[in-house]
Amino acid sequence: MSTQVLVLGGGYAGVMAANRLSGRDDAAVTLVNPRPRFVERVRLHQVAAGTHGALHDYAEVLGERVRVVVDEATRIDTAHRKVVLAGGTDLLYDHLVYAVGSHASDAGVPGAAEHALAVSTFEAATRLRTALDATPRVPVVVVGGGPTGIETAAELAETGRTVTLVCGGVLAPYVRPHAQRAIARRLARLGVTVLERPRAAEVRARSLLLDDGRTLDGFTVWATGFAVSDLARRSGLTTDAAGRLLTDETLTSVDDDRVVGAGDAVAPSGVPQRASCQAAVPLGARAADTVLAHLDGRVPEPVDNVFFGQCIALGRRAATFQASRPDDTAVALQVSGRAGGLLKEGVTRQIVEGLTREARRPGSTRLPSSASARARTLARADRVTPPLPQARVDA
Repeated sequence: MSTQVLVLGGGYAGVMAANRLSGRDDAAVTLVNPRPRFVERVRLHQVAAGTHGALHDYAEVLGERVRVVVDEATRIDTAHRKVVLAGGTDLLYDHLVYAVGSHASDAGVPGAAEHALAVSTFEAATRLRTALDATPRVPVVVVGGGPTGIETAAELAETGRTVTLVCGGVLAPYVRPHAQRAIARRLARLGVTVLERPRAAEVRARSLLLDDGRTLDGFTVWATGFAVSDLARRSGLTTDAAGRLLTDETLTSVDDDRVVGAGDAVAPSGVPQRASCQAAVPLGARAADTVLAHLDGRVPEPVDNVFFGQCIALGRRAATFQASRPDDTAVALQVSGRAGGLLKEGVTRQIVEGLTREARRPGSTRLPSSASARARTLARADRVTPPLPQARVDA
């Protein structure tokens, strides 16, 4: 009899996990997702602007042996190893991958939940697109100075929309000052008005009240951050304060070794990784490897993800790539302008290509470690600089 492996969530982490698990002949893999198609979440700002569809059939990105159930989990019953679905049915499992992702957070700002439009899900981005199409002359106020806010503001401005970006702090706080200046210059060329310091105080039907007393007219687009589903908490599993599934360093739930987490909704040892496909894809692969280790009676390997930086699209023809150390700390290297745009588009396409490759050849995705990344960096340094004295190396 096959081992039943259930994957909750059909985003980057869930698809990667399901594909990697599908290479196991004695495992029957089922993926549960509320939508019938895969969404390229990193393109949702393009959906809002009408410049990309961001949808793929699951047949394109999932292995043939993965069964897809279009429904939403409402409760995980770990005692009986079953998941209750919104549609009224139950799915039994032997092992479960919790990869339910995240959604927009209103940050408790009055009126945000009622009046703001988001870009955090395909449905939200589509609603925003519909609203913009119906009122082509109404300006847009984007709240959020991170990648989502910047990309949405730039994409909409490039289509001719009047856009104001309210950062509520520093523009693009992750990147270094040189990259921040490059982003600011590009937004200025696109006609985006950037307000760094004011914060949103109240969202109204067609305006935004700032904490300095000013009122900005137009649609409010909310792009301030993410929140996770409370499914784990409702199911009696231990979570962090934000509701992310709490796991050990192998992504195994601290409550139940039959439950493994991946993506935005997991906090290994209480420390979540940055919400990004850069983290979600390898976390999905590592979650699958943990399940496979449990099946074989092996001790799973701890998570050792490597970050390469952050790439922020600035319309269709430009982007800024901020490089980082493996631990996700930004460094001096950055690429901007047209070269950055080509890099951003290439990376975005490679994400889907990587999922497709794993679907065809489960287990083929190689996961770099921080140790291997450091070794490559040292090797490159040795090729371009004279050897350092031994005392300097040890220091």
